[in-house]
Amino acid sequence: MGATATVKGPEEKLNLFHLTWPIFLEVFLFMLMGLADTFMLSALSDDAVSGVGAANQYIHIAILILEVIGNGASIVVAQYLGSKRYLEAAKISALAVSLNLVIGLIMSVAFVIFSKNIMIAMNLQGDVLEYASKYLFIVGGAIFLQAIINSLAAIIRVHGWTKQTMYVSLGMNIFHVIGNYVLIFGKFGFPELGVQGAAISSVVSRVLALLVFFWLLYQALEVRIKFQYYVSLSKEYIGKILQIGLPSAFEQVMYQGCQIVFLYYVTYLGAESLAARQYAYNISMFTYLFAIAIGTGTAIMVGRYVGANEKDAAYKQLWVSIKWAIIFTLVMVAVVVIFRYPLMRLFTDNPEVIKIGAAVLVCSILLETGRTFNITIINSLRASGDAKYPLIIGFFSMVCMSLPLGYLLVFQLDMGLIGVWLAIAADEWFRAILVFFRWKSRRWERYALVAPDKTK
Repeated sequence: MGATATVKGPEEKLNLFHLTWPIFLEVFLFMLMGLADTFMLSALSDDAVSGVGAANQYIHIAILILEVIGNGASIVVAQYLGSKRYLEAAKISALAVSLNLVIGLIMSVAFVIFSKNIMIAMNLQGDVLEYASKYLFIVGGAIFLQAIINSLAAIIRVHGWTKQTMYVSLGMNIFHVIGNYVLIFGKFGFPELGVQGAAISSVVSRVLALLVFFWLLYQALEVRIKFQYYVSLSKEYIGKILQIGLPSAFEQVMYQGCQIVFLYYVTYLGAESLAARQYAYNISMFTYLFAIAIGTGTAIMVGRYVGANEKDAAYKQLWVSIKWAIIFTLVMVAVVVIFRYPLMRLFTDNPEVIKIGAAVLVCSILLETGRTFNITIINSLRASGDAKYPLIIGFFSMVCMSLPLGYLLVFQLDMGLIGVWLAIAADEWFRAILVFFRWKSRRWERYALVAPDKTK
């Protein structure tokens, strides 16, 4: 992987391996934050895990909406860096931070006011409802912190500073785990807060990470951001950010919306299936970890290549990246399938929950291979500027195909949680085939956002 083609950045040469391993560790640590919540809360009860899992569906959707600006800006900045236009890159970076702060504050207010109503609409009841609404109130109420972090991290990463963002994630993760232990179980004189303790720990760790990310931003950029850049609204820059960000976010929100519908299906299958889904979901995240890292690293390179008008290099890089992503995913899936029962026992001793969770993890063979193709290719399509195509095919595949298929498998054919996993796998593979041929057709080449600066 380290021998792949390189792209010349503002300060250093970047290659896929050097970009990917810190991103891998960063995403791994981010997933560990969710896993730490699940693992520690499982010591309280399966209801606590189910409640936090349901609340996190909405937190994830909120974060995806915030990525309208963060992802859009990072791709625009990558192309400007490729064309050597560093002043424009600095202005777009500042604009992205300001826009995400405003959107994040609006979301925070909405979560504070409507957290319980949102969870009631999910058909949650009793203790699960209480846990979910309390967690959503605290973490959702502070979502504006994640809004700023999204923008800062994406911009710092696209400058090639993936190792530095990984270190921040490491520090945030360590603090979060310690905070969980102290506040969930009431250690060292602190009150025993349970689910609320996990939420508070999450918020405080994000505050600390935010401060470090701001410092890194001013170290990474070639042109120092001035205060007026934060308050200067450029229609041209906003238009380019939204041209990428809106379709990308809509696609991701649509995907998470379908996951919420599937979660709604599962609420009718009983408490055991609901808990098994959450545990299996947490385990499954680690099977596509390498795909996320490789997809993100490839997108940075593709954006730079397209900005520099080196589209042949971008085209070839994607195929190299796909090969590595599939290899790593298959290895991880094999590990999960072989050790599915011990992995489930890490979270629960309920035999029915273990049985259901272990059964759906076998479906990872189908689900995660298709997901890997999508993560890698769709990230590169966005980086090239071709963001609308994944949205269009996503609507037909997710909404029009996978949701009805899931209903059929779960309720008509009585396949339970396995039916949900198979419906998601069908969607992943259908889209994977389409985006594979989209990249091969090279139609994405016409969507570049900037032209190289020939005066440099």
